[in-house]
Amino acid sequence: MIDLDKHWNDRGIMTEQKYIALIDCDSFFVSCERKLNPKLNAKPVCVVSGSRGCVIARSIEAKEMGIPMGHPLFMAEKDFPKAIYINAKHYEYAQISEQVMSLLKQFSPTVEVYSIDEAFVDLTGLSKLYKKNYYDLAKYIREMIAQEVGVPVSVGVSRTKALAKLASDKSKTMENHVCIAGKCGITKLLKATEIGEIWGIGRRLEPKLRGYGIYTAYDYVQKNDAWLKGRFGKLGLELKYELLGCQINKISTEVSLPKSIMDTKSFPEFSSDLNYLKNELMIHIHSACRKLRRADCKCKTIGVIVKTKDFQTIVEKIDMEHMTNFEFEISEYAMPILEKIFDSGVIYRSVGILLEKFNPCESEQKSLFEDTSRREKNEKLGKSLDKLEAKFGRNVVTTGFTGKVDYKQDFISKG
Repeated sequence: MIDLDKHWNDRGIMTEQKYIALIDCDSFFVSCERKLNPKLNAKPVCVVSGSRGCVIARSIEAKEMGIPMGHPLFMAEKDFPKAIYINAKHYEYAQISEQVMSLLKQFSPTVEVYSIDEAFVDLTGLSKLYKKNYYDLAKYIREMIAQEVGVPVSVGVSRTKALAKLASDKSKTMENHVCIAGKCGITKLLKATEIGEIWGIGRRLEPKLRGYGIYTAYDYVQKNDAWLKGRFGKLGLELKYELLGCQINKISTEVSLPKSIMDTKSFPEFSSDLNYLKNELMIHIHSACRKLRRADCKCKTIGVIVKTKDFQTIVEKIDMEHMTNFEFEISEYAMPILEKIFDSGVIYRSVGILLEKFNPCESEQKSLFEDTSRREKNEKLGKSLDKLEAKFGRNVVTTGFTGKVDYKQDFISKG
């Protein structure tokens, strides 16, 4: 058996005892739907990816009915007719996620947004500030998010990100949804964790580890360093020490630019009408540009995506003359691409936009000979659209293709 204290002292890794929390929103998409419509509370709810999509989130009641994740909607409605099926509202979910993350950043200066429904928070030292032990501190975070945002979360607290993730997973089965794995609780947690439950162990690696007689996280950390590094490299060795409580992977507060943004959705009804496809494409361009502006960056490359009724996917990309995050500038390039790949004899099921090659707005270099007045007006207009939607809701102002060749589409105000 490995002596954790001896390991820390011998290696000199643990210079400061850390307390890392992973806050994980419970059944996040379903929780968002219940926040938007409280009548859904305590009912079997499934969020689906679209009218021809599949189940992507389930309430506890839906899980108890036996509805599997990824079940096609047409089969789910037949097999489980008593469940409630709701099309995903990704924009609303993103807004609620921002509320959760904003609240966490007010609570602690060190927050790493890991995904739309998960965040690592460094709680080190906050116990004294809030005059609560770390268990009560975790409960306080849950209560604060429930009161201020209206969604339930689970909280796992331990010495590293890997252990906090395991603790968070265990917390979901606990009555108060809080799990603390301190020095004395790490060994117990590792013995209770199947090897496939470890963060970073994929389906392909799990059978290999079991073949070596490694069935639990505890079995994994008993292997010596040379054996692990020889078979799983540096990352495999680092995982061992993360599981032992030695912080290798620190919380990162840096916001990295996305590699790409894709916005697409299947049509309610298949279509071979070019103007219909253009209208739908403008909707996706607007949504993608809103994400770009939220990340405070611009893109150089765009691509138009179409998918036929027979599931054939066609993607054509182009580099724009200038980097931009404005709808109408992107549509100037996107609409001719759509016209080029469109075939009136083909029935289409979806259209979408792909944005790539990003740079932060602040690092943009402007040409001495470029007339920037139009671009500055466009940027102000884009920001105005975002402010209107933030105040009055999504699509209070929409952009749509009216049949004109010119990129200057009509604005249709719903307000």
